[in-house]
Amino acid sequence: MSQAQPPLYTGLFRHALDDKNRLTIPSAWRFAHGSDDTFLATPHPEGYIAVLPPAEVEKLRVKIANMALSDGAGQDFVARFFAQTQSLWFDKSGRMNLSAELLGHAGITKDTVLVGGLTKFNIYNPERWTKVEARTSGENFGDLMRRLGI
Repeated sequence: MSQAQPPLYTGLFRHALDDKNRLTIPSAWRFAHGSDDTFLATPHPEGYIAVLPPAEVEKLRVKIANMALSDGAGQDFVARFFAQTQSLWFDKSGRMNLSAELLGHAGITKDTVLVGGLTKFNIYNPERWTKVEARTSGENFGDLMRRLGI
């Protein structure tokens, strides 16, 4: 009997926002989920939007639920993190609506680069993605693979 495999977020896709700040998500990424599944989008400190799918949201939910109320620094982090985080879901056309705050954080005005991260995906401004590619190309790519044990 085959056990359902979690979706894999791989590949790179270039899409543009529509006039309502909606972004079409690649079909390979969205068909693995139900229409009611909730994703979380949060600004990443490196200047892009990190998108957590339902499985990653559940892992985060467990971590937060296990945090002690008496952990002041932890509670401060949770408040700050979720104040910036947006719940997302797909519309009938496979689009997600991104807030102006998230788009501003990532420097996105129209064009985007969606980059798979295996268990999640990220949304970049094309210029920022070009810088990531430059930092991780050639010998740097091999060095990074060795450092990660891949």
